[in-house]
Amino acid sequence: MSQKNQPLSGNAMPRFGGIATMLRLPLAASPEGLDAAFIGVPLDIGTSHRPGARFGPRQIRAESALIRPYNMATGAAPFDTLQVADLGDVPINTYSLEKSLPIISAFYERVLAAACRPLTLGGDHTIALPILRAAAARHGPVALVHVDAHADVNDDMFGERIAHGTPFRRAVEEGLLQCHKVWQIGLRGSGYAADDFDWPRAQGFSVVPAHELWYRSLAPLMDQVRARIGPTTPVYLSFDIDGIDPAFAGGTGTPEIGGLTVPQALEIIRGCKGLNLVGADLVEVSPPYDPTGNTALLGANLLYEMLCVLPGVAVR
Repeated sequence: MSQKNQPLSGNAMPRFGGIATMLRLPLAASPEGLDAAFIGVPLDIGTSHRPGARFGPRQIRAESALIRPYNMATGAAPFDTLQVADLGDVPINTYSLEKSLPIISAFYERVLAAACRPLTLGGDHTIALPILRAAAARHGPVALVHVDAHADVNDDMFGERIAHGTPFRRAVEEGLLQCHKVWQIGLRGSGYAADDFDWPRAQGFSVVPAHELWYRSLAPLMDQVRARIGPTTPVYLSFDIDGIDPAFAGGTGTPEIGGLTVPQALEIIRGCKGLNLVGADLVEVSPPYDPTGNTALLGANLLYEMLCVLPGVAVR
């Protein structure tokens, strides 16, 4: 591991323009030479209920200060073999979803062209669509592991075709996904109609409602996910923090009771080890609704776990 990639010791956080970096890593101006990079997308104008996810990247970075280089549970030592940095925030247009989406896609196209795997700090779930556009432009249609309380496959929301509840409907329509290799895990809550989850099933998605997972280890489920997707298929991991029960992650815009536990969330991410992850995100952390910082702390740790399962990570 090069000296420039070594996270700082203690709780010191380097600051650039007053912004803490993810995991106390260096701030980089370019993805060139990086194996992976953390990227913030401070956008929440696609939300339908409680806003505030634009502040997610800032607080996730701040709460990541405690995280250390080695994963004591899995043995993963990501900084031993990967060059990793924080690329800062995508300069989105905070007044326009229409203008923000191509800005995000162009940013990620540059990152992916450098063979750098992006790990994204959201932002609301709308951002998954422009990221998937960039991923598919680079890799072709990708497999998807999607953890969420909601399927996010609405045809529209209040007449709008782009919002945080529509990205995976648009992704299917645009041919961005290998639909028979899409898993949606943790869906629950009330719906608009009895057939809300029928559309993704009709596309070939594997839909796993939260109530089917209560009191269970998810290791067997992740065995099925790996077997279906395979080790070479490009796969994207999209993790909405509201997939986790609000008892653990209340700082989010659309909380739903009866969700996944934190250990189950860890099982899902750790179960992605061996997949060809080309990118991942952690979205919908809304700090104003959790003054304790616990939701952002959880998000920071889940992003670290995503880093730990990227291809090429050393295991001690």
